[in-house]
Amino acid sequence: MRVVVQRVKYAKCHIDGQTYSSIEHGFMCLVGLKEGDSLADVEKMADKVSKLRIFDDDHGKMNLDLKAVGGSVLSISQFTLYGDAKKGNRPSFITAMAPDQAVKLYDAFNEYLKNKGIETQSGIFGTDMKIELVNDGPITILLDSES
Repeated sequence: MRVVVQRVKYAKCHIDGQTYSSIEHGFMCLVGLKEGDSLADVEKMADKVSKLRIFDDDHGKMNLDLKAVGGSVLSISQFTLYGDAKKGNRPSFITAMAPDQAVKLYDAFNEYLKNKGIETQSGIFGTDMKIELVNDGPITILLDSES
């Protein structure tokens, strides 16, 4: 499982020209699942995201997590995180989890965050979405359940 975490001033998900979900101040998370990922991976990654200390404290050090700053998460499913372009110019997605399995784990990831007291918004799995955000820093962290 991979999660790209971007610290944002705000993030919005637009579907069919309408704002579907939005957050102020927090994380915009792109969430990718691969074959073999499990609920244990999802729980591990949700725990990592909820405790990730990349907000500045009073001394300007990245030392605060989402709860400490009252931040939220916009979670967007992103199977292309498992695109492999090592050979040729067209990425292969054969390691990405099948959609019928991935949607269950993606939903579980969002529920784990909510159960940890993190306000969590999402897009609609498998839908063409337009994401608008202002990256804060910019701060972008790649998390991988295998690392």
